[in-house]
Amino acid sequence: MTLIDEMILAGRGIIALLTGRRNSSSYFDLTLRGLAGSFVAFLLATTLNAYLPVLLGQPSDVINPPQALFMALVLFGLQLTFSALVLNQLKRLDGLVPYMVADNWATFFVTMVTIILSLVGFTGDLSLIVVGLLVIIIEINIARLIVTLTPLQIAMFLIAQMVGVTIGLLLFGMLMPLPDVPV
Repeated sequence: MTLIDEMILAGRGIIALLTGRRNSSSYFDLTLRGLAGSFVAFLLATTLNAYLPVLLGQPSDVINPPQALFMALVLFGLQLTFSALVLNQLKRLDGLVPYMVADNWATFFVTMVTIILSLVGFTGDLSLIVVGLLVIIIEINIARLIVTLTPLQIAMFLIAQMVGVTIGLLLFGMLMPLPDVPV
């Protein structure tokens, strides 16, 4: 299977996750090979998201693309670390690779949708709310349908991820304070 074939199936899987279909895991290659393909998609989306403003001639006054890319990768690493810690505590470490595959593809497709929305001028609070809701639905359904966690385990899993990302954001705020931007 090519990466394009894997991407098409994963796109169908993301739609299945959004609609809560129980067979959503069948659309993903939940093996280490599938993890490699999903990580390529994740890196592509993250890099494109970091560099797109510069490519479109919109220099950022807040954070430069290498910093944005580094920050995204560190936050991803912390989210993954805290996910693994919880899965280990739940004796469900077998769900880590399937989680990573589905989450990487979700990141890819949500990033592409976000980029398309911003390119057509749909930005602001409403787009942020819509994308945020999509992410919450997808994350809950990955935990529920791919990793097969119980409701309490899902709550623990998502809270651990938020704690990991929050710690990362706090560290970045202390180590790399953003420049003052006139309002």
